[in-house]
Amino acid sequence: MSAIGLDVVGIRTDPDLEKAVREGLAEVEELLRASVRSEFTFVTETSRHLVDAGGKRFRPIVVLLAAQFADPRAAGVVPAAVAIELTHLSTLYHDDVMDEAPRRRGAASANARWTNTVAILTGDYLFARASDITADLGPEATRILARTIATLCEGQIRETVGAAPGQDPVEHYLRVVTEKTASLIATSGRLGAMLAGADPVTVDTLATFGELFGVAFQLSDDIIDVASDPADSGKTPGTDLREGIPTLPVLYALQSDDRAAGRLRELIASDFAAGGGNPDEGVAEALDLLRGHEGMARARRELTVWSSRARDCLAPLPDNGAKTALRSLTDFVIDRTG
Repeated sequence: MSAIGLDVVGIRTDPDLEKAVREGLAEVEELLRASVRSEFTFVTETSRHLVDAGGKRFRPIVVLLAAQFADPRAAGVVPAAVAIELTHLSTLYHDDVMDEAPRRRGAASANARWTNTVAILTGDYLFARASDITADLGPEATRILARTIATLCEGQIRETVGAAPGQDPVEHYLRVVTEKTASLIATSGRLGAMLAGADPVTVDTLATFGELFGVAFQLSDDIIDVASDPADSGKTPGTDLREGIPTLPVLYALQSDDRAAGRLRELIASDFAAGGGNPDEGVAEALDLLRGHEGMARARRELTVWSSRARDCLAPLPDNGAKTALRSLTDFVIDRTG
């Protein structure tokens, strides 16, 4: 596992838990590949494009950890993890079309390799395969995932439309993050615990953890997008800026009335051409302004608040290796921002 792998979430300190989760992930990978297989070989090829590209499989890990609070070998746990990952992958196909992204996970994006139409329809196909899997898990699991997909779509539309006149941009941003990112992580915790046979209080607790942690995870991504060194993160900084997506560090900085905030407004209004005419130079200048601005410090403090809330909500759960691993995640989202 890479980046947010088993060692990162503290599983290495519990050999039995590490073994169980690794075995579960192996089953997830096998079923994931079988689930995207089609009689039409081209559909299999496009569907496996991102499956084969790898990824952190973070959401399946949350499903498997949540299941540890009841019967982790229950029949529905691995299929639920696969349905969650298929849902996540489907959103990536759609995101790349909307963002006109040329690459994803180190390879050409599906829209760049084929066409926007192929990428969109492949994403739809993965949504359908996820729904097919959950149909075998019972009506409640099907309903939960269907509502989660609807929430994901609402979040994307909310981001695309932007904040309403008079609405607090930070409030709008946090609503988008909760719907677009945190909702699926919340469902990972809910389905993992529910299908393992956990009691309702435990199920709700793990769903709440997933939502709180999901917001924290996105906040950390937003900070990394400003602060990261490409050599360390493997990502090009300023991606959200280039795409016109106002993340929390930017929103906080724009609330200021200092000179840096004024210059940042100029750069954003000109699509980063103000001053030199080269958008890349404009983005670089904006990043320099943001890195030294109080808005970044405020964003880091907000990340700590959400991470702490996620950690604290686990308190009622019994102490075990899975609880330790989930707590480690709340530390990881802070540590990864450097």
